[in-house]
Amino acid sequence: MARNLVIVESPTKAKTIGKILGADFNVVSSMGHIIDLPQKKLGVDVEDKFKPDYTVLPTRKKLVTQLKKDAKGCEKIYMATDPDREGEAIGWQIKEKIFKGKEVLRVSFHEITPQAVKEAFAHAREFDLNMIEAQVGRRVLDRLVGYFLSPLLWKKLARGLSAGRVQSVALRLIVERERAIQKFKAHEYWEITADLFKSKVFGESNFTAKLEKADNEKFEIGKKIDAEDICAQLKQQEFKVAQIKKTEKKRNPAAPFITSTLQQEAFNKLRFNASKTMLVAQQLYEGIDIGGDNPLGLITYMRTDSPQVSLEAITEVREHIKRNFGNDFLPEKPNQYKAKKSAQEAHEAIRPSYVSRAPESLKDFLNSDQLRLYELIYNRFLASQMKPAEFLATSVDITAGKYSFVANGNHLLFEGFLAAYKKEVDEEKEEETEDKEKTKNVIPPLELGEILGVKALTPSQHFTKPPARFSDSSLVKALEEEGIGRPSTYAPIIYTLILRDYVRRIKGYLNPTELGFKVSDMLVEYFPKIIDVKFTAAMEEKLDQVEEGTLKRLEVLDEFYAPFKESLDFAQTNIVKEVITTDQICDKCGKPMILKWGRRGKFLSCAAFPECKNSKSITSGVKCPLENCPGELVERRSKRGFFYGCTNFPACTYTARTLPDEKE
Repeated sequence: MARNLVIVESPTKAKTIGKILGADFNVVSSMGHIIDLPQKKLGVDVEDKFKPDYTVLPTRKKLVTQLKKDAKGCEKIYMATDPDREGEAIGWQIKEKIFKGKEVLRVSFHEITPQAVKEAFAHAREFDLNMIEAQVGRRVLDRLVGYFLSPLLWKKLARGLSAGRVQSVALRLIVERERAIQKFKAHEYWEITADLFKSKVFGESNFTAKLEKADNEKFEIGKKIDAEDICAQLKQQEFKVAQIKKTEKKRNPAAPFITSTLQQEAFNKLRFNASKTMLVAQQLYEGIDIGGDNPLGLITYMRTDSPQVSLEAITEVREHIKRNFGNDFLPEKPNQYKAKKSAQEAHEAIRPSYVSRAPESLKDFLNSDQLRLYELIYNRFLASQMKPAEFLATSVDITAGKYSFVANGNHLLFEGFLAAYKKEVDEEKEEETEDKEKTKNVIPPLELGEILGVKALTPSQHFTKPPARFSDSSLVKALEEEGIGRPSTYAPIIYTLILRDYVRRIKGYLNPTELGFKVSDMLVEYFPKIIDVKFTAAMEEKLDQVEEGTLKRLEVLDEFYAPFKESLDFAQTNIVKEVITTDQICDKCGKPMILKWGRRGKFLSCAAFPECKNSKSITSGVKCPLENCPGELVERRSKRGFFYGCTNFPACTYTARTLPDEKE
């Protein structure tokens, strides 16, 4: 029998670590949380310092019995749960509830490699009580909000709805952005571009310049007729080089990934949503079967807000850069990246566990998603320790009578980190789009006073654009910038909003539903402070201070609960059920049908409920496309999301993800 028991969260992680530790260690999985606040009651004593009542989850009781059996006869018990607040709390709760009175040691590591795991076990430690205090504080705050606000949503809108301390703030951001889009009115404007060439080499060395000024003042062209008039004037003018500016610029590499930037870049480059990114990253972290001494953890822990990198990893990557790219690409000293104030400095950035494991060498062992994400992480890490890229930026002012044009271009002088990681243009970043255009615009050698040939003058119509809807990427960025949530919460926030049908992801962008608008509006009306962005960010910062040991958990909870209780009392007294009456009549009792929301979305219900329990789906008005079927398509919901099904079900089983084109 093994002399030591090791508890981790997942079976995959258990398998990987078990291979590393050998026969003296029995590595088992807790399958996530075993102990939590009770599911059917508050579980927090608000009168006694917000004391939580942690209990064994009903579905985990057999597992608890098995863990006790596994521990019998063992010399030592180790908790090797994830190296963050959540992991610390999971391990602590198991220790206190299942192994109370026994010596239980904590081990934590940021990569699952033989060296890192063995090093962690050689330096097993006591639990970090400040980290646990911070996690308990967060859990209690979330329970208070969810437990008390959800019934209010039921009373106001519909049963089965829920609210969350952080998710409701994220929903507010999405709803406010959508309202800004709805209010936006497009403004027409015109631009004029000149295709120019050196007069001595007609048709060669073409480049473009954009009209910027008239009489040395910036101006706007509002109508087509004005643009055409200006073009007519320009055709009579001589285009002359008035000024040439050349500047050498450097573009520094980005830091290695942290959770938020990985989610952003995986969306921008791979079109992965946040949940998919974290799922694939977890697979890479916990271990992949690559033959031989398998499985192997390929990346460091994926929930982190620190760009720090271990000295060993820096040494390894610098040797790799020198060997594969040459000394010219290697900075004299390692590049250093500053963490934001709230970052947990003990964590590492997301990087490959072994720089020697290049993506090409793993093609036979990784599926497509794993390979693409690993390649992104790998190349970003290489680039982070390379020299900056160098450009020659050229700006040319060109006069044409009273009008002034500007031509901008970039010429790559030294590739630097771009040799490893070419950052693609993010469509939401205008400055990068402009940089791409400048790189395309190759400006030939020009002289002051030189007269240029004009190949074409092109007026083009444009309209100002509304704010972009949030994508997973831009919402995560906004949450991080506002100080809302932490690395482990970004993906679950978005997942929960979609699960509750407050938001739908359409073509990669987050669209609030009618229900999402109503939930957000109700919370803003009755709980303006609790879902205020700054107040929520302040709570997050205070929880960080609890973890640092500079603030007590009780102080944070007291500060939150006082205004929350005041708002709660007011809402419970004043909130009124929203009833939306339709023009449809119940075909069973003759009463009006009203609009309701349920687990499967919006539906019609008799106003006389519960006396009359008649209800029906809301038809889209689109006829079922199957031949001879009299039904219409209605929106339905399953575990996989929303789809359209026929009202004639089960006689007709037609389903589709989107509505088909209507046939006449």
